[in-house]
Amino acid sequence: MDRREEIRRLQNMSPEEMLKEAKGRLEIVENLDTFHQHFAEAIANEIKANNEAKRPTKLILPVGPTGQYPILKEMVNSQRIALRNCYFFYMDENCDDNGHVIPKEHPLSFKGEMDELFFDHIDRELNIPEEQLIFPSHLNLQELAKKIQDAGGIDTCYGGIGVHGHVAFNEPEADIKNSEPRVVYLNDFTITINAIRSDVGGNLESFPRKAVTLGMKQILSAKRIRLYCRSSDVPTLDWANAVLRLAVFGTPGDDYPVTYCTEHPDYKVVTDKLTAAKPKIIL
Repeated sequence: MDRREEIRRLQNMSPEEMLKEAKGRLEIVENLDTFHQHFAEAIANEIKANNEAKRPTKLILPVGPTGQYPILKEMVNSQRIALRNCYFFYMDENCDDNGHVIPKEHPLSFKGEMDELFFDHIDRELNIPEEQLIFPSHLNLQELAKKIQDAGGIDTCYGGIGVHGHVAFNEPEADIKNSEPRVVYLNDFTITINAIRSDVGGNLESFPRKAVTLGMKQILSAKRIRLYCRSSDVPTLDWANAVLRLAVFGTPGDDYPVTYCTEHPDYKVVTDKLTAAKPKIIL
């Protein structure tokens, strides 16, 4: 496989051609507002259906994208969607140089961001029990796979896609498909795009270089995988165009871990029109 040639071929596809070729594995919504609404409704509807059937809801969730969480917060409170029988396993968390998770008071803490966006605003009688809200940590890495197993496995893995095809912080490495929860050293591609998008003024030197993450093994073992891929509301920042196409059509390989999701029997990618548009320049 020549990955450059594959990307060139995929970027020459129009959104209409992509939808036809994807055979239901791709959905393109109008804009970022509908993108985040779609994401919030997907999570809310799954929880509601399980609550009605008196089944637990077991999800892997991302902190990125995050625009769905303020919408989901309003839906949970207004529709009285109980989270008491949910198990939320978050994908990853930033670490300090020693590989210890940063405190939730740190401005780049995923747990802190989720509290601020979502959990601190859910009515107490609806909120998820603390022991069922699980963020990866250097303290629980050896237990995460068993925690998921003890919960009965994951119903749906929701997530975003990184610039180098990472899902959670599973960046390219040998045998990534079988990776387990672990501490990772983030590559330059991830650090650069995150430093551009995190309101830190592009500070590459101080941005966290280590993280803890669930493995691809946990992600690929979910009953369903639903990934939400977006670039930006600025047309020139079309960084996700190539990886979106690889996520839907790419040949599975360690160089873009998301391509292994294409082998999953119940997998779908949602994006917006701007991200799905054919790029202006194809190299």
